[in-house]
Amino acid sequence: MADLPELGKISPDIFDEMIYPALGRKSSKVLVGPQHGVDISIVDIGGGQVMATTTDPFFIVPDYGFERAAWFALHILVSDAVCSGLKPAYLTIDLNLPPSIKKEELNSMWKVISSECDRMGIAIISGHTAKYEGCNYPMVGGATVMAIGPKNKYITPRDARPGDRIIVTKGAAIEAAGLFAVTFEKKIAKIFGEEFSKRASGIFYKMSVVEDALIAASVGVRNKGVTSMHDATECGVWGGLYEIAMASGVGMRIIKENIILLPEVKAICEHFKMDPYTSISEGTLLITAKADKAQKIVDKLKFNSIDSSIVGTVVEKEKGIIIVDNGTEKKLEHPRVDPFWGAFAEEMKKG
Repeated sequence: MADLPELGKISPDIFDEMIYPALGRKSSKVLVGPQHGVDISIVDIGGGQVMATTTDPFFIVPDYGFERAAWFALHILVSDAVCSGLKPAYLTIDLNLPPSIKKEELNSMWKVISSECDRMGIAIISGHTAKYEGCNYPMVGGATVMAIGPKNKYITPRDARPGDRIIVTKGAAIEAAGLFAVTFEKKIAKIFGEEFSKRASGIFYKMSVVEDALIAASVGVRNKGVTSMHDATECGVWGGLYEIAMASGVGMRIIKENIILLPEVKAICEHFKMDPYTSISEGTLLITAKADKAQKIVDKLKFNSIDSSIVGTVVEKEKGIIIVDNGTEKKLEHPRVDPFWGAFAEEMKKG
C-alpha cells in the first residue's frame, strides 16, 4: 500500500487506492472525468456544447511581488483549461488569506486577476474571500476555470494516436528556471552576472501556455490538427509526455536533443542540481498533432513569437516510450519525484 509523499502531488497509486473508487454520483453528462495525466474534465451542457473545467490551488508567493505573483497564479489555472482546445469563459475563486496580508497587497493581487481575466475574456462569477488563522503563503485558496465550446472541438491528453507528431513549446524547465530567477535574483546575479539575471528573470512571464494552446488549436483539432495538449507541470517534460502516453494508451519515440533548452535554463539547472527534463515546467506546452499539420502549428507559433520544435512521434503502445539521447535509446519511466521542490526548499533554507 502506497504512502503519502512528504511534499508535492500524491502518487498515482494513492489515487487508484483512495480517490478514483469514490467519485460521488455517476452522471452520463460527464464525458471525461478524473484520470491520471488529464487535468481537465468535460461535461455535456446540452445544445451541442460542452464545458471543460480545471481546479488548482491559488499560489501566491509575496517574494515575487503581489502583481507578478497574481499573474502567475491565474495563468497556472487558465493554462490547464486551454489545453482542452476551448476558450476559457468563467472563473470561480476561493481566497483563504493569511492574517498578515494588507489591504493594499490584496488590492494589487485583485487588480491583476481582474484585468488578466478581462484580457482573456473570462468572467469571474463566484468565490469566497476571507482571512483565517492557520492560512499561509503560498497556498492561499483555490480556483476553478471553465471553458465552453462545441462538443466536436474539445481534446484531452487521452486523444493522441500513433503517427501523430510530438511538439514542445519554449523548452524544458521553464518554470523551474523562472521561479529560481525571480526568487533568488541577487544570488543568480552574483553567480552569473547582472545581464544573465535580467534575461533569466524574463523567463517568468513565459510561464503560461494560454497563448500557445489557443494558437495551436486555431490550426485545427482532432483529425484536422492538434490531437492532445498537456501543460508540462510536475515532473516536467518527461512527466508530461509520460502522462499523455498513459492517458492515450500509446507509446512514443522522443529525440531528446530536439527539445529546446534555453542557455539560462541550462545554467540554472546545472548550478542548482536539477534535471531540466524532470523539473516543473509551467509554460511548456506538450502537443500531439497530425503529421501533416505539425509544421504548420510550429510555424504559426513562431509567427506569434513562441518557439517550438517537433521532438518525436507517437507510436503503438507495444513499442514503449523511448527517449533517443545522442543515438542511445532508453525507456522512459515516470520520474515520480520532481527535483525542483527539494532544490528550491534547500535554497530557501539558506535565506
